[in-house]
Amino acid sequence: MIEINLVPDVKQELIRAQRTRSAVITVAILIGIVAVAIVTLLAIYVFGVQAVRSGLSDTAIKQGSSKLAGVEDLSKTLTIQNQLTKITTLNSEKNIDSRLFDMLTAIIPPTPNDVQISTLSLDASTSTITLEGQAPNGFSATDVFKKTLGAAKVKFTNDQGDQEVALASNISISNTSYGEDSSGQKVLRFTLSFEYAPDFFAPASKNATVLITNIGNATDSSLGIPSSIFADRATDLTTGAQ
Repeated sequence: MIEINLVPDVKQELIRAQRTRSAVITVAILIGIVAVAIVTLLAIYVFGVQAVRSGLSDTAIKQGSSKLAGVEDLSKTLTIQNQLTKITTLNSEKNIDSRLFDMLTAIIPPTPNDVQISTLSLDASTSTITLEGQAPNGFSATDVFKKTLGAAKVKFTNDQGDQEVALASNISISNTSYGEDSSGQKVLRFTLSFEYAPDFFAPASKNATVLITNIGNATDSSLGIPSSIFADRATDLTTGAQ
């Protein structure tokens, strides 16, 4: 059989181009339909599902807020809870002020240069101790007291090992005057202040000890403070007293 192609080559190319165009248009339409479907689904999710979830969340928040607002003394409860979470930290940073009595045991000179303390204050913000005292042996006793304090050392152990530092610095004696104690004895009244070594009261300082040359020492294991180092402040001397 003899076949004769009566369609010219130009016509065939046109037919192929039309087929290709139809295929491209069809694919583009399908892609467009899929894209529109995806956009529609996203719009439904964003403006529908998300709006519903947001509304439910807002409702839950409002209900929770109303419930909390109904709790009696809520602000006090929250404050106490916050403080409870900080108790451990505060305790670990709290100074061991009871060591002050160990220090007094060590620095008070023995008779006849002993002194008695009427008032005592410790200012942790400035690391300063101020005391008012009286000495039966007058200026001699106060001078011994000052020198004893100036020579005192603090020995302790921390993360860096054994340490030793001076206990006091910037020691000063002021407001000296004579008076009479409760027994009528003439005494020298004075005010003594000094800056102490913060390491002595620090909780990180273990086995803190006050060392006094040729006198002794005081540690945390001290059994007590002699009552003789505390007394009422002496009164002013009357006119003509010797």
